[in-house]
Amino acid sequence: MSSTPTIRRIALSTGGGDAPGLNAVIRAATIAARARGWDVVGIRDGFNGLMFPERYIDGGLIRLDRTTVRGITHTGGTIIGTTNRGNPMRFPVPQADGSYRDEDRTDELIARFRMHDIDALVTIGGDGSLTLADHLHRKGLWVVGVPKTIDNDLDKTEATFGFDTAVAFATECIDRLNSTAASHGRIMVVEVMGRYAGWIALNAGVASAADVVLIPEIPYDINKVAQKIRERQSAGRLFSIVVVAEGAKPVDGNVTVRGKSVGQAERLGGIGEKVAHELEEITGKETRVVVLGHLLRGGSPTAFDRLVGLRFGAAAIRALEEGQRGVMVSLTPPTVSYVPLEAACSRMKTVPIDSDTMLTARDMGMSFGD
Repeated sequence: MSSTPTIRRIALSTGGGDAPGLNAVIRAATIAARARGWDVVGIRDGFNGLMFPERYIDGGLIRLDRTTVRGITHTGGTIIGTTNRGNPMRFPVPQADGSYRDEDRTDELIARFRMHDIDALVTIGGDGSLTLADHLHRKGLWVVGVPKTIDNDLDKTEATFGFDTAVAFATECIDRLNSTAASHGRIMVVEVMGRYAGWIALNAGVASAADVVLIPEIPYDINKVAQKIRERQSAGRLFSIVVVAEGAKPVDGNVTVRGKSVGQAERLGGIGEKVAHELEEITGKETRVVVLGHLLRGGSPTAFDRLVGLRFGAAAIRALEEGQRGVMVSLTPPTVSYVPLEAACSRMKTVPIDSDTMLTARDMGMSFGD
């Protein structure tokens, strides 16, 4: 039985790191919901707009309609803001001794949804945001999730929006670095995002014909990377391109972490510098490192990511109309389907080492440091 009559007002939220395509989701969901006669509000900065309304001139909620979302499909970022701090499931509370204690504030959050007469939530985010969404669903909030991450590491969906844009930009950057590396006979080490999955590094590395790609799924031996570079040198190829995922780690080593702030996941980064330093010492070749970092998150989304974002936004509203609860919209070509949030968050989607892209890379002589 349709649950449409029970819906009068819905909320949209975006959580975690930003990704190209978020505004496309917001636009499609807003227009589709408005067409059904539903009121739509956007929650500022994840759930901060509800939890801390005093911080905002508009009270933390922004009314969304056709005028508000006009002309945003091609823009990066999110018009309602996002955050990767202060998870309501594990909210950091300062203690007298200067330490912090995690506190579950989700009951308070749900009460604020009720206070604002919000019947259902469409939350757009990665594994952390969708794990929280599943928790809220189990506590009785009507939730539909939309998968978002440039890392492409969410399970139960063919792809997440933002990934295609990140790979396209990384590929363009590596293409540009080829010419300067060749001109100087250098090793160029390019560090890309991806956290504990190597999707961006692998796809951008293969697309740009990099010589070495280091990903979290395959711990690397720096001496084997150096061997690949020496082989190129012997063949008259005086430069090399090494693409490194931020979560890559050496054999018998750990990921490189820059630090961890209160209420935030650990920040990966620095592996590019480490690999560059070691390769310069071993090979004697001049080595430079480029960290693409947050450049991969910004800018206009590709046509693919715009289309996926629009499809996800509209599908989330159809899910609510059909009475779906506790589900995530999923790209299952050629359609968009629904999967339980619990299943989507149960494991990280990492690169299968026997995938066709991996096999193609090895057939082309690319090294993974193994």
